[in-house]
Amino acid sequence: MATRLVQIAMKARDDSMVGRFWAEALGWGLSSEEPGVTNVEPRDLVYPDPAAIYIDVLRVPEPKTVKNRVHVDLATTSPAHQAELVARLQDLGATPADVGQGDVPWTVLADPEGNEFCVLEPRDVYRDTGPIATVVVDCVDPRAMARFWSQATDWTLHEVTDDHARLRSAKGVGPYLEFLRTPDVKTVRNRVHLDLRPYPGDDRAEEADRLRALGATDMDIGQGDVPWTVLADPEGNEFCVLAPR
Repeated sequence: MATRLVQIAMKARDDSMVGRFWAEALGWGLSSEEPGVTNVEPRDLVYPDPAAIYIDVLRVPEPKTVKNRVHVDLATTSPAHQAELVARLQDLGATPADVGQGDVPWTVLADPEGNEFCVLEPRDVYRDTGPIATVVVDCVDPRAMARFWSQATDWTLHEVTDDHARLRSAKGVGPYLEFLRTPDVKTVRNRVHLDLRPYPGDDRAEEADRLRALGATDMDIGQGDVPWTVLADPEGNEFCVLAPR
């Protein structure tokens, strides 16, 4: 059995507004499965597709209070494209963000509710990822995180060091999942988290048990009786195991 990363869930006080920002930023479409949920998805793919990591924006009453431990990096193809994308995103409502990055070749911005993201300078490794180059997770131990997530999913480990690890779908398409060593300590529930899906024919409960055996732990975030399982990885990052599809 195995799962695959299919989407990220992003909390927002105004899911419609944040969803519109990300749809326009990525050139994607919008849908909604229920009030308070805005789905941001590529127009030319059928969900779930390994060529993209989708975004679900979920309405919550709480405001953002700390720097997110999970964020996305956007890909560019040239310095001119990077400059044009940054300008367009700011026109859409993004604002410059200082997360202590110093003098770097990428640009750090925040969406209209303060969720940080990066617009990267052109990099060969991201030339075929689509608009989202990578989903980045801050962590204490990239090696341990890579070990857990490469076993938790069918994603392939491409690189691992003491400071950084990189995984990608076994299909060799779509964005990367990266773990970046940082000195920050997790203090609150993540405002952005990962959602996994087992493959058709697999069992969600059995898959959740397998993930627990790898080091995941159960999380009660007030979800009640829902058709998904809420777990946390070995560093406490919440994630959901959805129904097979």
